Formats: sequence, structure tokens, C-alpha cells
Amino acid sequence: MARFRALSLTGLAIVTLLAVVQSGTPAQDKPSQNDSKAPAVAPKARTAGPSAYAGSDTCKACHDAEYKSWSEGPHWKTTLNAKEGPGHQGCEACHGAAAAHISDPTDISKLFLFTKVSAKDINARCLVCHAGGTQHMNALNSVHAKNGLSCTSCHTIHHSETKEFLLVKSQPELCYSCHLAKKAEFEMPFHHRVNEGLIQCTDCHNPHGTEGPNQVRMAATQDAVCFKCHTDKQGPFVYEHAPVKVDGCTSCHVVHGGPNAHMLRLSNVNLLCLQCHTTSSFSSAPGAPSFHNQATFFQACTLCHVAIHGSNFSSTFFK
Repeated sequence: MARFRALSLTGLAIVTLLAVVQSGTPAQDKPSQNDSKAPAVAPKARTAGPSAYAGSDTCKACHDAEYKSWSEGPHWKTTLNAKEGPGHQGCEACHGAAAAHISDPTDISKLFLFTKVSAKDINARCLVCHAGGTQHMNALNSVHAKNGLSCTSCHTIHHSETKEFLLVKSQPELCYSCHLAKKAEFEMPFHHRVNEGLIQCTDCHNPHGTEGPNQVRMAATQDAVCFKCHTDKQGPFVYEHAPVKVDGCTSCHVVHGGPNAHMLRLSNVNLLCLQCHTTSSFSSAPGAPSFHNQATFFQACTLCHVAIHGSNFSSTFFK
């Protein structure tokens, strides 16, 4: 009987041992499901140990052209932050730890490849460093971001055609690649001199987003940005022309270009004024008095109302 119990215990031990062997390695030793060849997309994946990083000089051996463009650009200084550790230095500050890729060039599982990830992940990666300041505070909510564009749609670190802002193309051709209708407007007889190189699209627009419409800089009414150049129209005036404060400059003027010398929405000044100043209007603006002779269209309203943007002396903008 004692011998039978000993054999039973021995058999139980063998069965238990087989069960342990068949169950495999402990959970912490199991291969991770993320050990695939797909590129990593975590925007802040800089938590790897120092041994996971190879250094930019190692990358240079195969990626000499990319290394050269990086070393000659603005990111050369900003990505050499020794205080933050190897994850914030050189090529690996943007592309992630590369030691595994160096050991096995086919292994890109630890790399962040900008051509392999979504626009959302690219924007998140760039904003790890570029989130500060007023230029990028609305980047994730910008019109460009909402339409699926990423930072690399306009910027390129390694193949830039401009020294400033690392743009894919120089302005305005970069903006025209999407905004073709605006290119036609700048070909009008009277236009803001963007094609001539005197101003740029980004002088008036913030491509990274604003709180106002159309990504126009400064005021939501779209007029404050005009006052950067047209300071004589800003005021403040004792008698203000309501559209300037309520609807902004674009209530009367086209922005990019038009057939009128003053870039008015209508070439006939009288018809433009009568859009508001008529007895049938709902604008609450005073209607044109009966003694105004509208038969002589060549007599523009502004021949008398010369201070049309605002006046300190006349409520009818005579002076």
C-alpha cells in the first residue's frame, strides 16, 4: 500500500512537470505581439534604454544624404540635447531607437517612418517639440489638419527647397498646389503683390491654424491683419464706418485680387454702397436720400464721402 502511494505521488509529480512544460514560458518571457516588422507609431516612444540607440554617426554609414541635409539644417542643433538622453538626440530623436535596425536592417519595428504612418501620427510626432508658441497652438484643429494634411505635406527635413521653414516648395507655389483658385485671383489686374515676391501667403494666413475663419492671422473679423500694412485705415475714429468694425475689410474689398483699382467687390462704387444704404435694406444703414441722383453713375459716392473708412470730424464721412 505504501509503495502504491509512492508511485502515485511520483506519477503526480511527472504529470505536473509535463503540464508546466506544455504551458510554455512565463508571461513576461512570451514574445510580444508588437514584435512585428511594422513601424512603430507612438509619437513619444523615447522610453527605450540607452542600449537601444545607435547614434547618428552610425546612421550616416547608410543614409549619408539624409545625414548631410539634417546636419546642415535647423534640426541639427535642436536634436542634440545631451541633457535629455539619447532618445532626444540626432536622427533617433525623430525616428526612434535604431540599434535593432542596425543589427538587422530588415527590422524596422522600432523605427518611426514618416512615409509609413498616418497624418495624425506625423503631426503628433512633430508637436512633441513644436507644440510651444502661438504659431502651432491650433495645429491639431487647423483646416489643414482636418483635411488630412500632415506637417510633411508642406515641410521636409531632408529635401527642402527653402532654407527657411524647410518647405517642400517655396511660396506661393506651395500654396498654389492646393489653392488653384487663389492663383487665378492673384493674376487679376489689381492684386496683392504675392507673385512679385513682396508679400507671402503666410503674412496674412497662419497655415497651422487660428481661432478665426480662413486661418487668417490676428482678429477673427479678418480686418486686423489688413491694418499691418494699411495703418491709415485703422483709426480709432470718432465716427466709424460700421462694416469695418462689424464685417471687416472684406465686406467691401476682395482679398487677393480683382478688376477694380481699390479691389472693391463691385467696380461700380454706387452699387456697392447701395447694397447697404437703401430703404429696402435690412442692414440698418441709412438709405440714400432722395436728392442723390443715381442716374449719373460716374459720380461715385466717395467723391463726397471721402473719409469712407472713418472720420474724426463728420458723421457722414465728408472729411
